Amino acid sequence: MREPRAGVAALSPRYQVCAALAIAVVAVAVCLHVGMVFLHVAPSNTVTKAHGKAIDDWIYPEFEQNWKLFAPNPLQQNIAVQVRAQVRTADGGSRTTGWYDLSAQDGRAIDANLVPSHTQQNELRRAWDFFTATHDNDNRSVGVRGALAETYLRRIVVLRLERGGLTAGGGVVERVQVRSRTINVTPPKWSTEKVSTSPVYRELSWWSVPDRAIDGGTR
Repeated sequence: MREPRAGVAALSPRYQVCAALAIAVVAVAVCLHVGMVFLHVAPSNTVTKAHGKAIDDWIYPEFEQNWKLFAPNPLQQNIAVQVRAQVRTADGGSRTTGWYDLSAQDGRAIDANLVPSHTQQNELRRAWDFFTATHDNDNRSVGVRGALAETYLRRIVVLRLERGGLTAGGGVVERVQVRSRTINVTPPKWSTEKVSTSPVYRELSWWSVPDRAIDGGTR
């Protein structure tokens, strides 16, 4: 008896063609992404010099690579990103929330999770790194990507607030304020190094949230 066909072979010729095209598109997209990441981290060469803007547009901000783990002096601080919001309520009033520790939320999602998502591990952390890399200590933009960093960070915190139920019942987030809370990691007992364990805060100005926050820039 002839065994029934399985997988793609079990589809009609029309759907087999569609499946083959879909697989080809995914394969091309994966190859393109891997190639862009490779060129981004590779030493300067003829291709990166000629197409550097296209590579940067593909990589930043979602796919930026970071190698701090391998630096001569790895990061020795715990940095938490926190946000509070000004919300317009359904009855036309306004209220300001307390501080939400978004980093702690990510930490709880990762704890005891054998396969935490890339978003839980890196999205918020990399967004904050991107902001600090493009702004000085007074939170003024020092590069052409400063506005992009602000938009990216604001978009993430607004989405986190909305997913957390802040806008349930018809509320609208009008403004958000972001801050970081930095605490030095306590040295091991055998170390003679002395560091302060008091938290240090870096507080940004209030940002207005456009009606289509995930699409627009910072106002």
